[in-house]
Amino acid sequence: MGKHLVLAGSGHAHLFILSNLGKIRERGHQVTVVSPSDFYYHPGMGPGVLGGSHRLDAIRFATRHAVEKNGGRFISGYIKKADPQQRIVILDTGESISYDAISFCVGSRVPRDILIEEGEAIVPIKPIENLLRARAILLNLLSTSEKPVVASVVGGGPSACEIAGNLFQAAKRHGGQSLLIHLFAGQMLLERFPDRGRGVVRQILAGRGIEIVENSYVTEVKQDAVILDPNQNWPSDLTLIASGLKPVPIFKRSGLTIGPEGALPVSCFLQNPEHPEIFGGGDCIYLEKGGVDKVWIGAMRQGRVLFHNLMAFMEGRPLKPFDPMGNDLLALNLGDKTGLLMGKNRIYHGYIAFLVKEFFDKRFMRTFKAMK
Repeated sequence: MGKHLVLAGSGHAHLFILSNLGKIRERGHQVTVVSPSDFYYHPGMGPGVLGGSHRLDAIRFATRHAVEKNGGRFISGYIKKADPQQRIVILDTGESISYDAISFCVGSRVPRDILIEEGEAIVPIKPIENLLRARAILLNLLSTSEKPVVASVVGGGPSACEIAGNLFQAAKRHGGQSLLIHLFAGQMLLERFPDRGRGVVRQILAGRGIEIVENSYVTEVKQDAVILDPNQNWPSDLTLIASGLKPVPIFKRSGLTIGPEGALPVSCFLQNPEHPEIFGGGDCIYLEKGGVDKVWIGAMRQGRVLFHNLMAFMEGRPLKPFDPMGNDLLALNLGDKTGLLMGKNRIYHGYIAFLVKEFFDKRFMRTFKAMK
């Protein structure tokens, strides 16, 4: 007898499953996908939307179309919490959905640990659509301001560096009024990077006049200023929030045992140890034995294992482990046709690195845009 599989979210760890929905349906199983948007956007190309090198419609997958075309059910909405005892999830609308197996790939959010005012001039970098809005605000400021425009980026990780670099690209392509960019990196820029990689990125950004502010944390973000501890007030016309991303609070609300920062703990099988019918991948999980960087390449590698293990669980077959120790390549788009590629022992940067990143991103898009 067929089972009911629920996919919570349509992120990178679920793309391989979505591309194989036909096979799941052929084996008699029902599939429901719950996601807040009819589309899923590739975050690896998101900074290029801000910089103007990518169109928003060129970096997205038609999730609803793929699900419904293959006989699945697509629900546009958010999951508020789960009830693992009853094996149901409850949506923000109040609707409840039962499942035999469920996989969470609900991504991460920009935390509000700092006090952030509401308003047009303050833009979190997630969801990806926000980057198009930030670009429109920036270009309007550059067109109308009679003085240099000041843009701020809050965060010191890879995403923050990409955002700062693509703000520079957007202003350079626009011409006209000048742009001053401040990157508030907390204790240290790219703290988890090797020294050489950090030095290369610092040199690229500083060479464009981007001011990197370290050894001090942002305590408050206002419409017209970024406040640092102790009591440093930095004027800002546009502020993008790219501080450390954290899992959404679904699992805490559900009464589940949670990992660091509220993530869903999973074993090497990407399966929750306490509730074996619950699986997960991507930014929202905590792999109990052996971590994996929260970059989309790692989530993609999880996808094939998730597909196998979800099918195996529903059909009573052995599961297989996920190996987090793959030598993944970190690729950054630092704007102005400058890329950075960093593997285990080597670092490449410049135009060729940018072309390599573009090649792999576009090949990835071609592969999953063809979902049938």
